[in-house]
Order: sequence, then structure tokens, then C-alpha cells
Amino acid sequence: MAAERGVVHYEVRDQVAVVTMNRPDYRNAQNSVMTYALDDAFYRACEDDRVKVIVLAGEGKHFSAGHDIGSPERDIDVSYPRRAGLWWDHTKHTGGESRFAREQEVYLGMCRRWREMPKPAIASVQGACVAGGLMLAWVCDLIVASDDAFFADPVVKMGIPGVEYFAHPWMLGPRIAKEFLFTGKRMSAQRAYEIGMVNQVVPREELSDTTMSLADTVAEMPMFGLSLTKKAINQAEDLMGMHNGMDSAFGLHHFAHAHNAEVGKDSLAGMDARSMKKSNQERG
Repeated sequence: MAAERGVVHYEVRDQVAVVTMNRPDYRNAQNSVMTYALDDAFYRACEDDRVKVIVLAGEGKHFSAGHDIGSPERDIDVSYPRRAGLWWDHTKHTGGESRFAREQEVYLGMCRRWREMPKPAIASVQGACVAGGLMLAWVCDLIVASDDAFFADPVVKMGIPGVEYFAHPWMLGPRIAKEFLFTGKRMSAQRAYEIGMVNQVVPREELSDTTMSLADTVAEMPMFGLSLTKKAINQAEDLMGMHNGMDSAFGLHHFAHAHNAEVGKDSLAGMDARSMKKSNQERG
């Protein structure tokens, strides 16, 4: 099946759906168009009986630099149909009410929706996997990273306690999560492998083939068995507090946005895509 082009590529290879983010000029920064296109692709893959495994990848040098906070195609003020929850249209409101409704939908809600896909998902990560990029990798069940990949969540620089899908303590462990956020430094693929966040690290030129080989191996298992196993492990994570912890952190996240807006010029503490990129490079 030929790949479909657009802000997200979709292709089925045997029993594997390959979903590829396609904004390489902006390091695959996630605007709402991309978010809803990803949702379409994941829904399509889950509905297709031929597909047993989903691979999430990023076109170009980087997996994803996170949420779009500065490209010419940023669409924060555009209305989209709500899919992940029943919060109202954020464009009809202002202030914290608007931001809270939007981020419940496109960030926390979408990621929770994707984590619950009944088919195994594998993230294929190269280059930057930063902030919102972490959220996309973390909703996947397995992560294969190239040896030049790096991971970071530098939003504490904005006074914000991590990205909206706050899975850090469960993905990294509490002490490493604190170091990761307190310092804002990049974590190498090798370090991510050592702490158990990444399943495999391979040379960049082997990333695609290794990911597909792993997907093909997983696809040999019975589909229902894979789905039930995934659900069992997700439920165990939630029994360890992941779902409730995320809700708590989301409230703190929005308190930080409101504080920034009250004492400064905007809810991001004056940071933009350029300054965040510079900060991340300095802390590499």
C-alpha cells in the first residue's frame, strides 16, 4: 500500500501500520492539524483488521521537538471537533478557561486516548524527542531509539512542572524524573536505555529496519492476546497511581500557566520556540 502524504504519512506494510509525522522543517512540532491527523491515523490502524502493530515515526532529522509554540502554522486559535473529551470549544472562551479546555483535549486527552489503543505501538525515535515529543513516545508501548536521539523536558524553565501528559515518575522513576526536570538537561538514548525507558538503541542508519523487525516479531503473536496484555500492564500502571497523578500534575501545570500570565507578559513566561531551543542546547 502506497504511503499517503500530508502532515502525517500513513502506510500499511504487511501487518504493521507506519504513522509518520511530516513537519520536518519545524522538527515535527505538533500543531493541532498534526494532532488530529495522528488521531485519524491511529483510529484507522485500530479499525483495520489487517494491522496488528502500529509504528510511530518522525520524518527528517528529529522525531519531535514538542508542541508548536512558534511556527507560521501554529493554530492555537482554531476550533476543532472535540474527540478526547467533552470540554467545550476553547476558542469561545478566554484566559485559563480557554487554555484548560484546549489542553484537556489536544494534549492530555489525546495522549490518554492513544495510550489505550488496543494494538501495540512502537515509537521509532531519532534526534530530538523534547517536551511534547516525550508524550508521543511515552504513549507507545515500546521505544526504539537511534544512538543520536536525545530526550528532554525543559519546560521547568517556564516555571511549569513538566508537560501535560505527566508520566515522568512512571517512565523514569522518581529520582531520575526529578533530575530530568530539575536540570532540564538532555538525556542520551544510551542513558534512557539504562534506566529502562527505551527498549533498544541502534545506529541511526539501522533505526527503521530494527523498528520494523521488532514490529514484525510482535505481530506474530495473537492479536487478542496482545490487546489483553497491553491492557493488563496499563491497568497495573494506573493502580500505581499514574492516572490520578497525571490529573494532579495537570492542575499544577495550569496553575503555573496562570501564575506566569499574572506576573509576566504571557502564560509561557516570555519563552518562545527560539528561546526554548536555545535553552535546550545550552543544557545538552
